[in-house]
Amino acid sequence: MVMMLSRERSAGAHPFWYARVLGAFCIKVLHVGPNARNCSPQSIEVLWMRWFGVVPQYHWGFRKGRLPKIGFIPDSPTAFGFLDPSLVIRACHLIPAFADHRTDGLLRHGPSVARLPDEIDDWASFYVNM
Repeated sequence: MVMMLSRERSAGAHPFWYARVLGAFCIKVLHVGPNARNCSPQSIEVLWMRWFGVVPQYHWGFRKGRLPKIGFIPDSPTAFGFLDPSLVIRACHLIPAFADHRTDGLLRHGPSVARLPDEIDDWASFYVNM
C-alpha cells in the first residue's frame, strides 16, 4: 500500500490518495504523433494500482481521536490505474476495519490479480495507521 499527495483542492478534501500496488513495469514507448521530438523508443516506469477512496461521512483526526478510514473503490473504470512511481510519497500501513467485515461487493467474488493469492474477497474498509 502506498500514499501520494491528493490533487483534490476542494474544502475538506483528504490530503492523500492511497492505493495497492498490483505491479511495477518498465515499458518501452514510441511517440509517433505530429509533435514527436524523439523517434527512438523511450523507457517509462509505471505502477499498476488498485485505488482506495475515503469512506464518506466518516470524520477523523487527532481532535476526534480517530484514524482516517478508506476502502477500495468499487469495480469501475476508475478503480484501477497507472501511476508514475516518482509521485509515491511512501508506503503506508493499513489496518483492516474488522467491525466492517469482508465483502465481495467491490470486486467479483473469487481469485483476482487485484487480490493476494489466497484472498477471494476484500475487507470493506481500512484504517490508515499514523
